[in-house]
Parts: sequence; C-alpha cells; structure tokens
Amino acid sequence: MKGAKLKNKVVAGGHLSGIEIPGQLRNLSNQQLLELAEEIRARIIGTVAETGGHLAPSLGVVELAIALHYVFDAASDRIIWDVGHQAYAHKLLTGRQKEFDSLRQYNGISGFPKRSESKYDAFGTGHSSTSISAALGISVANHLKGSPARSIAVIGDGSMTAGMAFEGLNNAGDLARNLIVVLNDNEMSISPNVGSLSSFLSRKLSGKTLTYLKREMEDFLNSIPGIGPNILQVLRKSVDSLISFFTPGMLFQALQFKYIGPINGHRLDKLIETFEAVGNLEGPVLVHVLTKKGKGYELAEKDPTRFHGVGAFDVTSGRGLEQPANISYTKVFGRTLKKLADSNPKVIGITAAMPQGTGLDCFADAHPERFFDVGIAEQHAVTFAAGLATEGFKPVVAVYSTFLQRAYDQLLHDVCLQNLPVVFAMDRGGIVGEDGPTHHGVFDLSYLRSTPNLVLMSPKDENELQHMVKTAIDHNGPIALRYPRGEGAGIELDEELKALEIGKGELVRPGKDLVIVAIGSTVQNGVEAAERLAGEGIDAAVINARFVKPLDNELILTWAQKTGRVITVEENMLQGGFGSAILELFEEEGFFPKAFKRLGVCDFFVPHGHQSILRNLCGIDTDAIERAALKVLDYNHGQVLRAIR
Repeated sequence: MKGAKLKNKVVAGGHLSGIEIPGQLRNLSNQQLLELAEEIRARIIGTVAETGGHLAPSLGVVELAIALHYVFDAASDRIIWDVGHQAYAHKLLTGRQKEFDSLRQYNGISGFPKRSESKYDAFGTGHSSTSISAALGISVANHLKGSPARSIAVIGDGSMTAGMAFEGLNNAGDLARNLIVVLNDNEMSISPNVGSLSSFLSRKLSGKTLTYLKREMEDFLNSIPGIGPNILQVLRKSVDSLISFFTPGMLFQALQFKYIGPINGHRLDKLIETFEAVGNLEGPVLVHVLTKKGKGYELAEKDPTRFHGVGAFDVTSGRGLEQPANISYTKVFGRTLKKLADSNPKVIGITAAMPQGTGLDCFADAHPERFFDVGIAEQHAVTFAAGLATEGFKPVVAVYSTFLQRAYDQLLHDVCLQNLPVVFAMDRGGIVGEDGPTHHGVFDLSYLRSTPNLVLMSPKDENELQHMVKTAIDHNGPIALRYPRGEGAGIELDEELKALEIGKGELVRPGKDLVIVAIGSTVQNGVEAAERLAGEGIDAAVINARFVKPLDNELILTWAQKTGRVITVEENMLQGGFGSAILELFEEEGFFPKAFKRLGVCDFFVPHGHQSILRNLCGIDTDAIERAALKVLDYNHGQVLRAIR
C-alpha cells in the first residue's frame, strides 16, 4: 500500500496468518500484539477497498477486539458486537482470515456477525442497541445452567441513544447477574452523535487526568491539620463521587452497574489489564472505552462519516472506484424536499442518526431550525413527528425501510390510528445488496398495506419520485413512499413538481395477450420483458401501479379482463404484499383470470450479495418476468423463437 495515508506501517513477517483460533493470541508478546493490530488494520483497509463495507467502525475497535479475545475464551464466553459492522477484526481473529476477501460478496462471509457462520458469532446483529438485552439473556441462561461463562456486550455510544439499550441496562441492574457491557465511545454513530445523552457520555477525562485529579484531592485532604489518613478513608467516597460528576459513571452506577473508565481504547496493555480485572467481578459491569473511529487510516479519521460505509475505493486517494452515472434516488428525495420546504414553512425533516444516508443533509443546511436528528431512536422519531403533526406541521420521517420496522407500533397507533399527516420517506426499499438480510427492505409493503388510513406508493423512476414527494406533502393524512437504493435510470427530471392523483396508476404499454402489473423499480423490468416478448410475437401490456394502497382498481381490472392473464411484480415478500392485494381485488370483484402469477421474494431471508445477483435469485428480474409470461401463456420451449434466458 505504498503511498496510502496510513499512520502505521505493516510489519513484515505477519502474525495474523498464525491465528486460527483466538486462544492463540496468548502466545504473542505485547510487542507482537501491537504488530498484529497493524496487520489487521492493513487487511481490513485492503479488503474493504476491494469489496466495500463498513471501514471506519471496524478500524476503531482493532485493539478492543484483540484485548477481548486475549482475555476471554470466545468459545464459551459470549462476545456480542452491537450493530455488528464493527466486527471485522473479530472475524479475522476467529478463523475467517482466509475467507475475509469474500466479505459481503454473494456466498462469501457476512459483513455482520452471523450465528450460522461461526461458533464465535454469539448473536446475529445488524440493527443497533440489541446487544445488552441479548447478553443479559445469555447471562441468565448461564446462571440457570450453572455455567461460569461470561457474556460481553460491545455497544457503541451511538447505539446507547436507543431506548432498548436502557431497557436492557435497567433490567440487568435489577437482576444483578454477571454481565460486562463495553461502551465503545467514539462520539459517532454514523454521523456525529446528537442529544443530551451523547453530550453526557462525551463529558470525559483521560485516565491520566483522572488520576491526577484524584491524587491532588487526596494530597489536599491529607494536608488538613487534625484530619489525617483515617478521615481521608471516610472521605474517599466523596472523592469518587466528584470524579463521577466528570464522567458518565454516575448514570451507570444509578442503574446498579460497576463503572470502570474511561480508558484509552487503543492502549492494548491497559485494555487487557482492565478486562482481566473485570473478569473477576460479580454482577453487572460497564467498561467505558474511548476509541477513534477510522483509527490508523488518516482519510477515515478525518472524515469518519464518509468512510462509515463505503463502496470499493482507492486507498491512496480515498476516491470511490464506482462513480455513479446518474443521480441517486436519495439525492432526488433530499433536493425535492428541500425545494418544497423553501416555500412551505410547515415542512419538518426528521432523521434517526442518518442525515447523509437519507439525503436530508441539504435540508438541514437550508433549514436548520426545521431539521431534527433524534439519534438512533426510530420509535421516538415517529411519535415525535406525530406530536408535530397535531400542531399543524408536516413532518417527514426519512428512514431506511429496514429501520422503520423498529417503529411499527408507533406508526400504527400514534400516527395512523389518529390519522395524522406524517410522511414516511422510506429509502432502501427492496433489495439493498451486500449488507444482507438485516438491511433488505422487503417487508414494508406487507406490513404497511394492512394499516388503516395509510396511503402507500412507490415510484417507477427518479422523476416520479419527486412528484410523489410533492404528493406526500400535499396529502392530509399519513402517507408512505418507498424507493430503492442506488442511482436512478438517468431520466430527465421535470422542472415543475405536480401532485399525483391518489390511487391512480399508469398504463405504460397496452397489450392484448397478458398484463404485467408492477410496482416501483420493477416497472422498468416489466417494460424490458414486454419488449423481449414482442420479439416473440407476444403482446404484453404493462401497468405502473404507483400505489399499493389504494390500488387503481379500475385500471387493473380493465386490463386484466382484456387479456385474461396477469403477472404481478414486486421487490417485496410475496406474503401479504402487492400481488396479494391484487388477488384480493379480484376476489372482491368476483373476477377470476385464466392465469395469474405473482413474482416477489419467497418465504426466506434474502442473503447478501450484489443487487443484480439477488434479484435473479429471487426471480424478480427481467429474465424472470419473461419466463413467467411464457408460462402463463402456456408456451412450451419448442414454441419460443429463441432460448428462454
């Protein structure tokens, strides 16, 4: 990596190749462990530069991962990595270094802990703030089994802003079981942390400063005539209480945790010493560790937000190797919302720790007084929006589809039951790619479609997206729009925004032999399949449904009756999804087509891999639509003019 902006030079010889199981770390000297940390960083940087992935989070916890595996026996002790994208060093230390180059690739190793991948992955993680609850469950199980094994939750300070983390802490303090919580404090989640809790966690002093403060106070008390060492012993609690005022210890001690720290998360010797001592303590313990996100790669240290999750990039310059040709759906959404907010002071932008990821950064720059980053707290974000809506504002909750799942109850009861005009802008709807099953947004059409009062729509392209944003802002009630990850099709964007008629679809292409009814990004696949079929003498109609709820009953029924054969296409689970909605429509209208086929995600969790590979795997790409059309028309292979793709 000559020329790369690495703070550390990789040590020749290499210790990483000799680590097949984490217990072998104990064969290395302190100096060799430091050299190993440099090797791990270089391996992570080199691999992520090729495959893409979560770079900055994993670089920040290399020493922490080494120390945990040095002290604890991960074959029996359970180490749970919250969120999981910080677990790359953990994977390299637990027998996966030979497969590490396949990181996040189809049939390769996952970018997150995965129980089916390794016995050292104690708990599968992908969403934040689950580690403490899971580790407490394991701790109680160990107690019931009479096992001395330890459970360790490694949780970032960003994840600590979520309510579930405090539910776990509260219960752990009450149960008083053996549990170690490691608070990885780098002042970041994805973007810089916000909120009073984050400020409290960041009110910290270095170990050196704390030691100096305590020593000075002891010297002062000792110097008071007539008090002496005996009285000093009585006053030590006051000294400790004052030090707690300068650190988050006061908060965690109130939850019945023993608080240790803060300690330097890049000092291996101090980490090992601390974990060895903590391993002998009874009851719940919290170890506060200070780390630097992106540690060891200068570009990631300077811009940890950009390097949180990256595609393939050039190590020397940091520039991405895959430059998008067209504007992304995310940017179209962000720019459109900002444009609408320029002339409408009631529009509010809300995100859960992802202003850049959701495209709200431009909104925040233009209207900071109407932008709210609530931290990793999707439940709060939705009910916060509901409160704003009751006072006449138009709140827009911008969130990845997979994370909106965490706020389903709030969406149902706090927004839709009260019929409040909250907009849900769901980015990453459908298959997202290499982040895998915890991040695919393939459930939203199913769980949102059954919610009363909610309008649900999805655009065929980026131009239609901007009109749907306008539609959502104008609508007086709860409404959700869902759009995919990645760049658009390069469609020219209209200058003037216009609201679409609620529940009105679009006939993209007429036809007499069958009708393909598609939603969202699958509309383009439907058009491509129809064009192929035309070359075989098959005349297929294509409908862009636009709305999953309410459906354009008249348009769909008209063309279903004309052709007699219907194919539905969605990038969503088949159970309860868009195709099911059309089946229900036919049942209600007493219409039974000659042939009907639903294309969507079957009853399984979609793995990680490139989007095109996964769409082919799920049978929702252009090839799959063409095959389905030939089947519903009862063609056999000898009748087609060319081989079915």
